[in-house]
This record gives sequence, structure tokens and C-alpha cells, in this order.
Amino acid sequence: MSQPAERRLKQAISIWIVGLLVYLLAVFHRSSLAVAGLAATDRFHISAAQLSTFTMLQLLVYAGMQIPVGLLVDRFGPRNVLLVGATILTFAQAGFAFSDTYLLALLARFFVGLGDAMTFVCVLRLVNTWFAPRRIPVITQLTGVIGQAGAIIAAVPMTIALSHLGWTKAYLLAASLGIVLVIALLLVVHDAPGSRSLRGPTLSVSDIRTSLAASWEHPGTRLGFWMHFSTQFSATTLGLLWGYPFFVRGEGQSKDTAGLLLTIMVVAVMCAGPALGWRITVRPWHRSTLVLTIVLSIVAVWTVVLSWRGDAPLWLLVVLVVVTGVGGPASMIGFDLGRTSNPAHRLASATGIINQGGFYASLVLVVAIGLILDWKTPGGGNDYSPSAFRWAMSFQYLLWSIGLVQIWRYRRRARARLKADDPDLWAEQSRAPSR
Repeated sequence: MSQPAERRLKQAISIWIVGLLVYLLAVFHRSSLAVAGLAATDRFHISAAQLSTFTMLQLLVYAGMQIPVGLLVDRFGPRNVLLVGATILTFAQAGFAFSDTYLLALLARFFVGLGDAMTFVCVLRLVNTWFAPRRIPVITQLTGVIGQAGAIIAAVPMTIALSHLGWTKAYLLAASLGIVLVIALLLVVHDAPGSRSLRGPTLSVSDIRTSLAASWEHPGTRLGFWMHFSTQFSATTLGLLWGYPFFVRGEGQSKDTAGLLLTIMVVAVMCAGPALGWRITVRPWHRSTLVLTIVLSIVAVWTVVLSWRGDAPLWLLVVLVVVTGVGGPASMIGFDLGRTSNPAHRLASATGIINQGGFYASLVLVVAIGLILDWKTPGGGNDYSPSAFRWAMSFQYLLWSIGLVQIWRYRRRARARLKADDPDLWAEQSRAPSR
């Protein structure tokens, strides 16, 4: 490797590390309430249903902001948008520290979701700009799985901080981490080699509509969207809200065991990501086949768990969280479809479109589980039965059915589009199993 190439690689790694740390911090802030539920209930004098609103609000804001954030990145560059996102996260978490009413806390979590939404798309854009195409799938997977470590990091330190420092000091300490990363962003991150900040053309409303339509029109973007939709929601719903009560009330596990199962799921996410990144690098035409296999595996394991007479054995629940956890990094294969299906100037907006899929599915599932549990629990309260949880978790089959049908449809269309646009590449890949 020549010296200029080696220097560029070192710079790329430095930029990626800073961007990755910002994303990890965003996941940390997103997950920090998971261990503070009881404290939040006491502080704001709220019910369990009101507590769940925090999670639903963050998912809604995150998903709803993906396309606007993608357009902002295409216009102002990832560095500027990432700086704004990190700043919003810092102030939002500080605001949450001082919130003493439910409405103020909701407002703070709204802005946590907003800042969170402005991180991942930016980091992916930096990865796509700074790294060689052969490295991008693996770096993308590493970004996702290392970022998810923020959920683990949030658990123990936040629990200790809340116990010893109290609510305000604990969340202020968490917010202060953002100051360090904002400084690192200013000093280290460049949008592209030789350019600290890139700006795209000014877009009118009609230009934005045209750009989004062009991204969505490509069957590769739609295929990526439905991949993300189908793979992510089960793990996200377990990890953010319903996994703990499902394992305790639905499967008769102890609280410690339920926490361990969720930790195993996060570890499975982190271990599977690099393997999937390597796989789609060496066999790029098998991406949708790999996703279909993973989704069907998740469906199969859930079917065994939900149809088990009585409480499922612990070993089966371990299999469930491991297989379900693989769906997290599998959702990121959708971004690789977006990358190879769109020109560079539309990449961030296409990524934003794809990144909505899994979070909208998760939002629908979170709400549906709550509604079904209330429906199947006579007299109200939160004393949910195993039968109620089986009914509630079975709602996933509707989402899986929609996703699988759409993946099958759009992979056929993506192949047809490839054949029309690049016959030589189509001839090369048509000798191998389908895309």
C-alpha cells in the first residue's frame, strides 16, 4: 500500500471511529430509560401505559425523521448533520435530567429521538465515502453491532449512577459525554478526502419530490426497505419494551433470567453482524436469499415457543433470543441494497427510506402487543397471563407475512431491472443462485 493510500485509510478509520462513538452514544441515550423505568414512574407519577409512551414516541420520531435526515445529509453533508444531532442529544438528555413533570419529560425524549435519528444515516454516508467498496459491507455491519453495545453500556453504569447520584446528576453525567464527542467531530471528521464539509445543490420542493420518487422507484431500494422491515421488529420490540415482561409473565422466568436472555440477544446481534457483512461481501447476489432464510428461521423458532405446552424450557428461549437477535444485523443488508441501487447523490435519502422499515414495523408491533394484552386481560391491570402473551406475540405473523411477500416481489423486480440496466452484470450473476 502506498503512503498516500495508507494515510487515507488511517484518516478513514479515525473518522469512522468518531462517527461510531456518536452513534454508540445515541444508542446509549435511546436505551438509558430501560433501566430507569421504576424511577421514572415514581418521579413523574405515571402509569405503566404512560411509561411505554416514551418508547413509542422515540420510535415514531426516529422513523419519521429518516427521510428528512437523508435529504439534509444530501444537502448539507454528514458532518454538519451529525454535529447538529450530537448537540440535540446533549441538550435533550440534559433537559431530561431536569424534567420534573411528565409533559416536560416527553418533550425531552422527543428531542432524544430527534438527535438519535440524525446519527446512523450520517455515519453510513461517511463509511460509503471513505472506504473502498469491498470494505463497506463489513464496516457497515461493524457500525451497527458496535453501536448496539450502547444498550449494554447503558444498563450497568446508569443503574449504578441512578442509585448513587440520583436522577438529575445521573442524566447530566450521561449528557456531558456529548460535549466531548462534539469537540471530536469538529476536529476529526471530514465529509470527503480534501473537503471538510461538502454541500449538495439546493433542492426545491419539486426537486425533493423527484429525488425521493427516483429513490423509491428503484426496486432495489424497495427490496432494501422490506428486508429492513421484516428482520428487525422482533428483536427491537423484545429489547426496548416487551421482552422482559414476556419472559417473566409469559414464560415464567425469574427477573434475573429475563435480563440475562435480553443480554444474550444483544451479544448475538454483535456476533452475527461481522459474519453477515463478510457473507454479503463474498456472495453479494445472495443477499435477499440470506434475508429470507433468516426471517423464516425466526418465524420457525417463534412458532415452536408459542406452541409449546406450558412454559418453554430455558434452552429454547436462549435459541429464540439468539435467532431473533440475528435479525438485527440482517436488517442492515437492506442498506447494502440501497447502496448498490442508487447513485451517490441519492444515497442518504435512499438509506433514510430503507431505515424506516424496521422501526415502523416495531412501532406497530409495540402498540399491537399492548392493545392485545389489555384485550385478553379481563379487569385491566398488568397481571398478564401466558395465554395473553401468546395472542399478543402472534401478531408478528401478520408483519412477517407482509414482509416476506414483498421481499419476494421486489427481488424479482430488482433482477429484472438489473437485466435491463446492465446485461453484462446480469449475465455474470445469472449463472449463480438468485439475488
